[in-house]
Amino acid sequence: MTDQAPDVDPDIPGKPTSASRTTLSHIMTHNDTNLLGTVHGGVIMKLVDDAAGAVAGRHSGGPAVTASMDEMAFLEPVRVGDLVHVKAQVNWTGRTSMEVGVRVLAERWNESAPPTQVGSAYLVFTAVDADGKPRLVPPVLPETDRDRRRHQEAQIRRTHRLARRRAIRELRERHAAEGFAD
Repeated sequence: MTDQAPDVDPDIPGKPTSASRTTLSHIMTHNDTNLLGTVHGGVIMKLVDDAAGAVAGRHSGGPAVTASMDEMAFLEPVRVGDLVHVKAQVNWTGRTSMEVGVRVLAERWNESAPPTQVGSAYLVFTAVDADGKPRLVPPVLPETDRDRRRHQEAQIRRTHRLARRRAIRELRERHAAEGFAD
């Protein structure tokens, strides 16, 4: 596997992982709860998308839109009164897209216990220009062993995303050729 997409522009200087890494924190209230009395998964997903979007915009130096959410894992319930920390960073970059990894941690607002990981997600963002057209992004430069591991794992996820997309397209084309309606 290559370190970057094969068509990355070598004239765009790379940015280290730490340059766009961010944490978004929010205290959960009764307005955030679902029918079970815990924080609604959609509220957590919005915080994840917000933090990932900020990271993608910082890394790309301008607007970036959510292209896909690869995976969202909810590991523990979040409760009213929890202080939620959403930590995000760019794991991998292609020509116009970026994978952003997100970890969600929660801690009681009034306790001194360490935060617990309650979720994680991987999102793909595309950098866009003023007309909404994809634009080039700088390569990400992993700095630590953990960053390098995340970079390699992101390449694997990208390969799987592309293979899945290709297999679905081929299946749909085959069904259309056989006269099956959607």
